[in-house]
Amino acid sequence: MDQIILQILNGLDKGSAYALIALGLTLIFGTLGVVNFAHGALFMMGSFVAVTVSKLLTLSHKVVDETRTDFLGNPLQVDVPYIYDWFGEAAGNVMIDWAVPISILFAIPIMIGIGFAMERGLIKHFYKRPHADQILVTFGLAIVLQEVIKYFYGANPIPTPAPEAFTGSFDFGVAFGFDPNAIIYPYWRLVYFFFSVVVIGAVFAFLQFTTFGMVVRAGMADRETVGLLGIDIDKRFTIMFGIAAAVAGLAGVMYTPILSPNYHMGMDFLVLSFVVVVVGGMGSLPGAVLAGFLLGVLESFASMPWVIDIAPGINQIIIYLVAIIILLTRPRGLMGRKGVMED
Repeated sequence: MDQIILQILNGLDKGSAYALIALGLTLIFGTLGVVNFAHGALFMMGSFVAVTVSKLLTLSHKVVDETRTDFLGNPLQVDVPYIYDWFGEAAGNVMIDWAVPISILFAIPIMIGIGFAMERGLIKHFYKRPHADQILVTFGLAIVLQEVIKYFYGANPIPTPAPEAFTGSFDFGVAFGFDPNAIIYPYWRLVYFFFSVVVIGAVFAFLQFTTFGMVVRAGMADRETVGLLGIDIDKRFTIMFGIAAAVAGLAGVMYTPILSPNYHMGMDFLVLSFVVVVVGGMGSLPGAVLAGFLLGVLESFASMPWVIDIAPGINQIIIYLVAIIILLTRPRGLMGRKGVMED
């Protein structure tokens, strides 16, 4: 039982990332009808926002420390972050330690701006083009963004730690009545899961309970009719593209302590996230979230040692096997809508 609980926790952790990326993908496809293969790059760019903020907070200058000397007795020059000069050493240390959560404040406007630029500068020209054209151009854009990140940040992963308060692990064994240390799980992975639940809930609440969201949902169902009512639905869909980009970026920001950011991480998550979207049903927001968590849990169980001993490599292909089975039995996915991508 302790192993089952641990694998469920692992699955929810990875499924959170799948669900957040798939949610953004589905928002874009459901509103604009665009298959956006650059969405994984938005996840990657969000993670590098966290890297950049962390580096900026630790920028320093040389200061002579009279209390410390070298072996010759000369005062040492030490690096002092600029943030110490502005906010004091105590506050500066707190801000450096909490660099990843602080990055959220910068990631939201930056990712919305990137989303607007992508949609207005490129995507809008492919609304009425075949999906194959959309895939090619957005995939090309993803490669360009990937190489830009590689040029400025290098090819090696960049460790970006979580706040010190969340570096330990939670003993689930005691909470569930097992022996101590039977189920140990990192605090930050739990934070990521709850963060994803909050973001997903916020997106659904925005679409369900605000006038803007209601108009967007109506536009997703019948774009032409909403346009005939005098509503500028294109402008609202552009805003939704920015929101989808922000969701992907926030997923990347909070994932940096779990997986050190690198230039190809967007591609790694993109393919799996598209499988999640297809399994959940193209255009279905609840389907994308459900499939994200479901496939994350299945992948976690497939990674158990005894499962790999029976079927070597099954953890690498389990998601694709499940996708094949579901699409053979339910061609529209778990919660897909009739007529979506069936023309």
